[in-house]
Amino acid sequence: MKDFNYTLEISANQEEVFNALTNSFQIELWTGYPATMDDQVGTVFALWEGDISGCNIQVVKDYKLVQEWFFGETENPSIVSFTLKKAGKNTLIELTHTNIPDEAYEEIVEGWKDYYLGSMQNFLEFS
Repeated sequence: MKDFNYTLEISANQEEVFNALTNSFQIELWTGYPATMDDQVGTVFALWEGDISGCNIQVVKDYKLVQEWFFGETENPSIVSFTLKKAGKNTLIELTHTNIPDEAYEEIVEGWKDYYLGSMQNFLEFS
């Protein structure tokens, strides 16, 4: 199991970034796929036609979102944490993803940079 840490600055305020992470309609706009998501603890979510699924375990509106991601029969849960910090007029996203299965690590890292956070950044900055 491996961990991944990544920081990205987005030209949008914290509320806009938080909504793009938790509002299913906005997620559908930047992914192009149906999404089940909200900003409530306990919500079981599904993104990219169920390729990504999990449960919200901590929510602090506009500041923090912690999720458990489901990867088959893994012994320890894979935890994803988004922390949003003000950076002038922008928002700094600090992502931590723990307990990624070794065989999925490279694909997960590429997914975070290119498809998940990259797509969200393009949506927020260029729409």
